[in-house]
Amino acid sequence: MRPDDVGGDTDARLVRRARDGDRSAFEILVRRYLKTAYAVALAELADRRDAEDAVQDSFITALERLEDCRDPAAFSGWLRRIVRNRARSVRRRERVRETEGLEKVGDTAAAWHDPARDLERSELRRRLETALGGLTDVQRRVVLMHDLEGYRHREIAVDLDIPEGTVRSHLFFARRALREQLGDAGQGGQEDE
Repeated sequence: MRPDDVGGDTDARLVRRARDGDRSAFEILVRRYLKTAYAVALAELADRRDAEDAVQDSFITALERLEDCRDPAAFSGWLRRIVRNRARSVRRRERVRETEGLEKVGDTAAAWHDPARDLERSELRRRLETALGGLTDVQRRVVLMHDLEGYRHREIAVDLDIPEGTVRSHLFFARRALREQLGDAGQGGQEDE
């Protein structure tokens, strides 16, 4: 995981402080890895609400099980495993929910936003989620890690345990598929392959 520049302490020091009861140390870890955890969950789930739920549950689990993190310097990898496992649990839960025919409830906070803009964003989000859903799991993970979180090819290769050239190939084909699916809405900023 690539942390945002949040807090000056190393992960290892923050984990040790959090284990000693310093809540602010864990809050720094949350701020540091929130975007990355979201990208990992979104790559697994391809649904923003489910990804948000998985991330929230993952941080709660990480706090409750902080003593289980054997190598505090490797907190990011340990957290990533928690996020992936939680996302997979959410995906299983959603499959059960879909078979029961439950409808998802829309955002109630959207009432005070600009309705036209919200409708446009909602449509774009729906199209993007649909397009991401059409990718293979690996392609979705690679494109989200690279384009959303800024991971380098080498970092993605290590994280997913695949060759760097394979990462580049997945990224190329994922971007091409997204451009085809999104048409005009997907043209911005994607030509820098």
